[in-house]
Amino acid sequence: MKQRHCLILDLKDDPELIATYVAWHRPGGPPRVVTDSIRACGIEEMEIFISGNRLVMIMDVLPHFDPAAKAARDAQDPEVQAWEKLMATYQQPVAWAGTQKWLAAKSIYRLSEQP
Repeated sequence: MKQRHCLILDLKDDPELIATYVAWHRPGGPPRVVTDSIRACGIEEMEIFISGNRLVMIMDVLPHFDPAAKAARDAQDPEVQAWEKLMATYQQPVAWAGTQKWLAAKSIYRLSEQP
């Protein structure tokens, strides 16, 4: 059974930086190795939404998806790390996240569970 993950992150509140970040995420923008890394770990679909400088990432993952294993694998890939370093120039954690970049959001409502 697939699972859905929702994560949040802020961008630095600078219109030029935000526009550049959005441009990096156009189709074909991220390096192929990054896209391959996402797909290889069991992420079936990923979308990033933006409102102001707030990002919301929705991931539909397969049962074998392991965020820690993906992070460990990505830490060993210099091309993925180069992408992460570049993206970090645009990003900042949400205020309550400490230094954690993408912070998991907790689901509090699901239409399918309503009478």
